[in-house]
Amino acid sequence: MIFTVSHVTTYRYEVPMRSAVQSLRLFPSRFDGQRTIHWDVAVEGGVRGGSFRDGAGDKVEGWSIRGPVTEVSISVSGQVETIDNAGVLRGHREVAHPLAYLRETTATWIDDSIAALAIEAAGDVTDPLSRAHRLSRAVSEAIAYTPGRTDAQTTAAEALALGEGVCQDHAHALIAAARSLGMPARYVSGYLHARDDGESHEASHAWAELHVAGIGWIGFDAANRCCPDANYIRLGSGLDAREAAPIKGVAQGAGEEALEVTVALDAVQQ
Repeated sequence: MIFTVSHVTTYRYEVPMRSAVQSLRLFPSRFDGQRTIHWDVAVEGGVRGGSFRDGAGDKVEGWSIRGPVTEVSISVSGQVETIDNAGVLRGHREVAHPLAYLRETTATWIDDSIAALAIEAAGDVTDPLSRAHRLSRAVSEAIAYTPGRTDAQTTAAEALALGEGVCQDHAHALIAAARSLGMPARYVSGYLHARDDGESHEASHAWAELHVAGIGWIGFDAANRCCPDANYIRLGSGLDAREAAPIKGVAQGAGEEALEVTVALDAVQQ
């Protein structure tokens, strides 16, 4: 499928900031299931700095904005072609070893409830692919998709105890469950196009990738009970949502910050 993407993120400051710096991970991944036709990222009033590809193969670009800064607007526009690889990340070039993704973070901390869920889900199954599917299904059943019940700081353990959450919580819980069984797992940020069933969702999306022995990285979207297909656009990955965030920034100054995000994802060819 071919999609057009329009994504605008605006930060507004109550008091003008002296300056601002942004680190952007807003570029489509390069792998066999995805091809960028054209893509543009711009920061209004900003100066583009250096860019690089990190160990996970994701492009990161820096921007700076001189003050006084009352508003920072980051716009993304482009067109991407996708194909369905059943969630398998083929042809993605990276140098980070999968075992690096066994490291826990605050968001993916493994408590007794997560470890118990993983053990029960895996049962006596030893095949790693079957285990991964069982873990994803268990997380889907344990956490109901309920917007507004959690926030960006909610941990996997907290979402599991609550039994409710959004895609970030499903991804964190699945990552923690997989790591508890010694299976490398990571957080993925991207976009999701609306499905034929018409169920509403946010175009900005997140899911998990588990490293399956003999196959490699495979995506699992526990929030939607599936593996990513041609409706997904992959941007970047990390140990958790904070590390994989498409936008990270620092503003120099004091005062409240307001955030506004609009994302439009449209299919132009199927």
